[in-house]
Amino acid sequence: MNKKTGQPPAISGQQPFLETQMGAAFLGDSSELLAAIPDESVDLIMTSPPYALHFKKEYGNVDQDRYVNWLLSFAPDVRRILKPSGSFVLNIGGSWTPGKPTRSLCHLEVAVRMVREQSFHLAQEFYWYNPAKLPAPAEWVNVRKIRVKDSVECIWWFSREPFPKAHSREVLQPYSPDMLRLLRRGYRAKLRPSGHNITAKFTDRGGSIPGNLLSMGNNDANSHYFSRCEKTGVKPHPARFPPQLPAFFLRFLTDPGDLVLDPFAGSCTVGEVAENLGRRWIAIDREEEYLEGARFRFEKPWDEKRRQSILGEGADGEYGDFVAQNTRQIALPFK
Repeated sequence: MNKKTGQPPAISGQQPFLETQMGAAFLGDSSELLAAIPDESVDLIMTSPPYALHFKKEYGNVDQDRYVNWLLSFAPDVRRILKPSGSFVLNIGGSWTPGKPTRSLCHLEVAVRMVREQSFHLAQEFYWYNPAKLPAPAEWVNVRKIRVKDSVECIWWFSREPFPKAHSREVLQPYSPDMLRLLRRGYRAKLRPSGHNITAKFTDRGGSIPGNLLSMGNNDANSHYFSRCEKTGVKPHPARFPPQLPAFFLRFLTDPGDLVLDPFAGSCTVGEVAENLGRRWIAIDREEEYLEGARFRFEKPWDEKRRQSILGEGADGEYGDFVAQNTRQIALPFK
């Protein structure tokens, strides 16, 4: 809702395709609708645009040679609508050179040009490890067996200013067993061989600071969204990222009541997470079928089990283990 009026966020002159207590989704082209969003009104833009794949995907890819220019065409509006303290989190997958077992540099060019040409700061780079990702391209990975599975995607965290809003304490991870043992026994202050000076300030801070490699399997097939799509015959979005991913960045980079925007929303995973974490949200997508399915994400709030599975706290303790396809999920503190 609008902090001043109590109404859901709006885009001037546009009718929402769907609307909730905290947000709204709009059917249309982001290249047009972003222009109607007021200056410096958004706290976080988090999105995953269509990737620069060398084969045509049903959800709308552009060719590799035009991809970087196409993506950067959104940058002026993205920068304009972000608050000075705001962030732009871009999940961008890599791609392969057509007909060759070599990698395209598109995703790297985007990062470089966003900084050099669009005056963004690269606050930090993150990497999303998806253990559930299928082997591809089949020719190089499965058939000839000359490449390995591409399981990591880049997440660029851009900001307008060098010091955007961020709270690492909101995404602390559980201490390792060794660290818990040190905290119980105490640690003698000394200079370590690495050069780090461990002082008496070495105390329990409630958890460890996470790294920038996020391990999250994209296996949400048992979710309410997926089951409702199956029952109603609505086609699920083919490239959904796991809700744990936006949950990490929304808690890290925003406060309750802040406004979050996804200009390539698909089935509104970011919107679902924002709704359940008390953030206002705007979603934009040009595919009506995907937004039709997105309605299922807002039919009911998260129950305790769903909330725990996304935010990372187990039922058996303050921090639980969540395992997906034999890989530990990132664990986030539950509040």
